[in-house]
Amino acid sequence: MSLDEDARWLEWVTKQFESIAGDDKEIDLDEFKTALKVKESFFAERFFALFDSDGSSSISLDELLKALDLLIHGNETDKLRFLFQVYDVDGSGSIDPDELRTVLKSCLRESAISLPEEKLDDLTLALFESADKDNSGSITFEELKAELENFPEVMENLTISAANWLKPPNLEQKKRKTPRYLTRAYWHNNSRKLFFLCLYALLNVLLFIVAMQKNAHGGPWFMVARGCGQCLNLNCTFVMVLMLRRSLTWLRATWVVRILPLDQNILLHQLVGYAILIFSVVHTAAHVGNFVRMSQNDGMYQLWEYLFTIRPGIGWVNGTASITGVVLQVLICLMSVCSSTFVRRSGHFEVFYWSHLSYIWVWALLVVHCANFWKWFVVPGVMFLIEKIVGMAVSRMGGLYIVEVNLLPSKVTHLVIKRPPFFHFKPGDYVFINIPAIAKYEWHPFTISSAPEQQDVLWLHIRSMGQWTNRLYEYFRQPESQTISSKRLTASLRNRRHQSRAQDDIFKSAIYNGTVASNKDDAVELTLYRSSVTRTSSSQKPVSDPEAQVDPGEAPPVPRELTAKLSENHRYCNIKCYVDGPFGTSTRQIFTSEHAVLIGAGIGITPFASILQSIMCRYRMRKQNCPSCNYSWCETIKDNEMKLRKVDFIWINRDQKSFEWFVSLLTKLEMDQADEEPEGRFLEMHMYMTSALSKNDMKAIGLQMALDLLAKKEKKDSITGLRTRTQPGRPDWAKVFQKLSEEKKGRVHVFFCGAHALAKVIKAQCEHFGFKFYKEHF
Repeated sequence: MSLDEDARWLEWVTKQFESIAGDDKEIDLDEFKTALKVKESFFAERFFALFDSDGSSSISLDELLKALDLLIHGNETDKLRFLFQVYDVDGSGSIDPDELRTVLKSCLRESAISLPEEKLDDLTLALFESADKDNSGSITFEELKAELENFPEVMENLTISAANWLKPPNLEQKKRKTPRYLTRAYWHNNSRKLFFLCLYALLNVLLFIVAMQKNAHGGPWFMVARGCGQCLNLNCTFVMVLMLRRSLTWLRATWVVRILPLDQNILLHQLVGYAILIFSVVHTAAHVGNFVRMSQNDGMYQLWEYLFTIRPGIGWVNGTASITGVVLQVLICLMSVCSSTFVRRSGHFEVFYWSHLSYIWVWALLVVHCANFWKWFVVPGVMFLIEKIVGMAVSRMGGLYIVEVNLLPSKVTHLVIKRPPFFHFKPGDYVFINIPAIAKYEWHPFTISSAPEQQDVLWLHIRSMGQWTNRLYEYFRQPESQTISSKRLTASLRNRRHQSRAQDDIFKSAIYNGTVASNKDDAVELTLYRSSVTRTSSSQKPVSDPEAQVDPGEAPPVPRELTAKLSENHRYCNIKCYVDGPFGTSTRQIFTSEHAVLIGAGIGITPFASILQSIMCRYRMRKQNCPSCNYSWCETIKDNEMKLRKVDFIWINRDQKSFEWFVSLLTKLEMDQADEEPEGRFLEMHMYMTSALSKNDMKAIGLQMALDLLAKKEKKDSITGLRTRTQPGRPDWAKVFQKLSEEKKGRVHVFFCGAHALAKVIKAQCEHFGFKFYKEHF
């Protein structure tokens, strides 16, 4: 923190103290925890003991401010001395192994990191052996100071400010900055979108003006209604064009992607939706105003008759314009409300899904409501109909089945689907999936997490965040005996021979993906299972019953009671599903980039799972090995398939468990690379755990030092098991992007998938550094 921030923080501490302290103007230990928001009792007690200079078991404001002033304005030695005193629990002037272990254990609790006791002992031993230079069995102040000097980042943080040690709340920094929408970088990086929006706005204005001029005879209200009506003709058809996913996917492979903002079709769809809402409200209000004028002037009909009856004869189909207009207004408002972020992100996606299907009624009513709407609608409507027919045909072909399920940490469901031979996709594409066993009519979009080079299966990783995804997770959690169908059992017993063949295919697929037999017990269980199936099927006679015949183009049903079960959360199955797609996203631009930066937050890693696997597959194809030695390198020649020179992968998770479900793939990717490359590592990984205290927090300094030392010793991270060290806290995006800028590996393209709030922060940094920014939308 700067000096101004330190002063404001001391002012905040003073106010906190005064609001908590009683009439005696002093605070006890419990009040101290509340004042500085220190969670772990160990650190609260140590801070309290050091601040209580007179040993009165209470702290006055003067004692507190004196101690904090030392931390803020003291020199490096003063701050180190305070750190040493925190670790020296018994005040003996040295730190013994038991004291260090107690401190590290408290650090782990504060950082929400769960490690076994053996790993805690290893951490303690690694830090103690490194710091105890004279092997005396204890660490002195001088030895701790010498050890800290081996960690420049820690020393830098000590020099800046030790007030951060007490983890103050984030203070709002009110600085006057130029709005980013007015900066040159923003206009440069959003040129396609802004150009398109200008054309869109200009077209609406022209249509509005022309329609008003043509209907000038009807008065101001009538002119406004007609102007909005003409704009609605455009927008109610254009909103459909923006969701022609197959057409947009095809256009992404053409030169059009360099002119039109195809990657932001969802954003534009939402924008046009809001425009429809506004135009429709103004259109309706203008007609109401016109009807009020007409009812007062001619007196033939009352206002309610104009609005809710066909008596006035307004409209080209039996005078139904007013009635259809009222219904349309209600439907449009309902769709707008149910499409809001609050509804979609609050676990009620089904409300959005079913209400959005009313677009069919909207188009039908618009054809009846407006005499000219069909002229606008006919071409986009035919395209829409063709896409739907193709989608239904594609989704029903192939007889797809979910053949394997993994229930992973953080309530992530990993589905393995047998891939049909005609299914071709690009890394980062997504599909809509329907699982009748979960919901017969619901389709939900998810990114394909397997690589296109993986020919046999498709992977989907689905995090439980709403009703449908929670039902999916719970469906595979329930005991298998509860889901057995007696009818299916009878048919399945007749098809053991076909089941054995299907299970062999699944088994081979699982071996290919490295998912079979995570340990010795699982391997034995799987072997016994396959042996029992083989023995049973070999003794079974051929079946001639028509009910038992299996469609050759369809995978035979494997009963769940005969499913190979590797563990409670990992099993083979045979669940019918339908898949529509694939559909392209902005991530298709990755292979045309020179320096790609992939940033995923939480489950936002899924599109990059496919991309990273595909990248490394192509990387291996370009990799060369010297026949006379073990030296290996990667050809740097660019080609049409992959122009990448460098890939930086950044994954941000809240807690330790969130890393577990994807670590096995990342481990394989790390092993694919040589430790040394002529131009540095082709793929660099950066892991961040936001619940862990950062290195500039005093409560975490010892732990981060121990984790660094143990990672160097074991050549793997203690949290994830990867070679890449997991960084605590949130990324400092300014430093991250500054480093990327200095690497000079070509034009930097940043691809992000995650929370919208984080996307805004990263996009602002991209605009500052002149990087191209892409956000995953579907």
